[in-house]
Parts: sequence; structure tokens; C-alpha cells
Amino acid sequence: MITRIVRMHFRPGESDAFLDTFNASKHMIRQFKGCQHLCLYNEAGLPDVFFTYSIWTSAAHLDAYRSSKLFRDTWTTTKALFADKAQAWSIKEVETVGVS
Repeated sequence: MITRIVRMHFRPGESDAFLDTFNASKHMIRQFKGCQHLCLYNEAGLPDVFFTYSIWTSAAHLDAYRSSKLFRDTWTTTKALFADKAQAWSIKEVETVGVS
């Protein structure tokens, strides 16, 4: 599995436009083959900074999504709202520590 975290910083006043775009595409992203989980976070105290957190079956599934029309259309609209370049990480879990 691959976890993808993307940090996006939007220009002041553009967060609502981003949320409209996210809400219009979130179910299609979540239903994309290989997407197991999709979550949106807002950085505490920074109303214009958001993170997407998604879990993919494999890097190939994530790459297929990133090559899709859905991604291109969503990203083009989202990217136009940025204050800064997005940051993205693809990570693999090493260990989970549970409560005993």
C-alpha cells in the first residue's frame, strides 16, 4: 500500500473554491480503482492550508489515477488557486503501534 499526502496552500479567499472542487470530485476519486481511503484535513490555525491523505493499493494504482482525466481536470482547477507550490509525499508504512 502507498499513502499519499499532499499539502496545498491557497491564496486568501480561495479556500471555498477549492472546497467546491474537492466536493465535486471526492466521490469519483474515492471510487477510482485502487483508492482505499481519502481524507481532507485543514491545518489548525491556518484556514488556507489543506492536506489530502489517500491510501492506494499500489504505486501503480496511484500512478494510474495521476495519469487520468479526473486528476488532470481536478488538479488544473485546484492548482490555479495556490499561493505556493504544493508539496507531496508518497510513503509506505513501516510500523503501527497499538495501545496494549
